[in-house]
Amino acid sequence: MERATAEQVLRRLHAAQGRLYSGGDPNEIRDVLTNRVEWHVPGRNAIAGDYYGIEAVLGYFLQRRDMASGTFRMRPGELMVGDGDHVSVLTDGTAVLAGAERRWSTLGLYRIHEERVAACWLLPLQPNDFDAIWSSA
Repeated sequence: MERATAEQVLRRLHAAQGRLYSGGDPNEIRDVLTNRVEWHVPGRNAIAGDYYGIEAVLGYFLQRRDMASGTFRMRPGELMVGDGDHVSVLTDGTAVLAGAERRWSTLGLYRIHEERVAACWLLPLQPNDFDAIWSSA
């Protein structure tokens, strides 16, 4: 995949997520996701699971927004691009959960199809901490 395409798609995704997480319209993100999108979140916490289809993925995003009372923020970092349709990005997250500001880092592995996100596998860099953070809300 061309780096410029990956950057553009992920920039649109993260911008739409940022607006959603701070109280924005959930329908905006539909333009960035395929209808059959899938999202995979590992662990033993309140947001862990496999989400299939745009409605389920939007529900997952709204659950994170609600758990963090609109304080969830993402800071995308290094982008990794190869020859196929998968790209990855290191992302730092912060949110106020259970009255405390929490921080974590993840690697998002995305599959891009026709300039939209078709899948994401979220990989926390510290899985036990990630579980504790998203279990505390």
